[in-house]
Amino acid sequence: MKKYLTPLVIIGVLVLLGLYYISVKNGAVTVSQAVSKEWGNVETSYQRRNDLIGNLVQTVKGAADFEKSTLTAVIEARAAATKVTIDPTNITSDQIAEFSKVQSGLTGALSKLLVSVERYPELKANQNFLELQAQLEGTENRISVARTRFNESVEAYNNYILKMPRNLFLGSYTEKAYFKADEGAEKAPEVNFDFK
Repeated sequence: MKKYLTPLVIIGVLVLLGLYYISVKNGAVTVSQAVSKEWGNVETSYQRRNDLIGNLVQTVKGAADFEKSTLTAVIEARAAATKVTIDPTNITSDQIAEFSKVQSGLTGALSKLLVSVERYPELKANQNFLELQAQLEGTENRISVARTRFNESVEAYNNYILKMPRNLFLGSYTEKAYFKADEGAEKAPEVNFDFK
């Protein structure tokens, strides 16, 4: 009986290590998929905004004397924003920075459009425009929530793959980048009511 005890213990330890390895790999797949899902939610929120902007532009075009350069800037920024895609399985900080830069351009053009609308009372009174503006505000909130949830899933993923002893088994998994605020976002915007 004693001569079988040592091989049985070795086999038992190997089986336990094998089960632990499978558990670690399956856990890594789960947290990696959570990051991909949350990134999909971020992209869905931005897509919703892009779709709403298209409708907003069409509504504003109805105001015949509206500044064409402002509309053109929004249309071009929207087109640029739809061209940038990111593979959620290999998210890098450079990719997120590029995505964020393009989306910031769209945000700036859209802000300029909404400020320009103030000079057009007939457009401000247009029910379609008002509904689209409210939808855009809600969508911006959704984008903020989606980015926060994405960062939370990245944190869970990074913690999972980097902590000992799992990191010994997960050498092929790399740390994922967080979605960061635009450069200069920490400064409060300057509000200037110049009615000259």
